[in-house]
Order: sequence, then C-alpha cells, then structure tokens
Amino acid sequence: MLRNGLEPWHLLIVAIVVLVLFGSKKLPDTARALGKSMRILKSETKAMKEETLPQEAPPK
Repeated sequence: MLRNGLEPWHLLIVAIVVLVLFGSKKLPDTARALGKSMRILKSETKAMKEETLPQEAPPK
C-alpha cells in the first residue's frame, strides 16, 4: 500500500485541500501565527535546557 510513502501529488492534494478549507485570505495569518508559536516553543525549550544543566563551578 504505502511502499513509496508520500509522493509529490499527495502533497499537491493536501495543499489544495488546505487552500479550499482556509481560503487564500486566511493563509498568511495562519502561517504567521504558526511561525510565532514555533519561535515561542523554541525559546521555551532552550530556556528549559539551560535551566536543567548543572551550574559550572567558577575556576579558582
């Protein structure tokens, strides 16, 4: 069934469905909101990683 995975025409169908569902006027706003959410998520995960790293002792 899925021997080749996603082919280019699958992605084209998905793009057409998204365009029909959301309309061309809503897509830029949706993409902007998604980008903003991704930046927030990235900064929060970076802050969590820095928080969990052990503090290095200052050199003597």
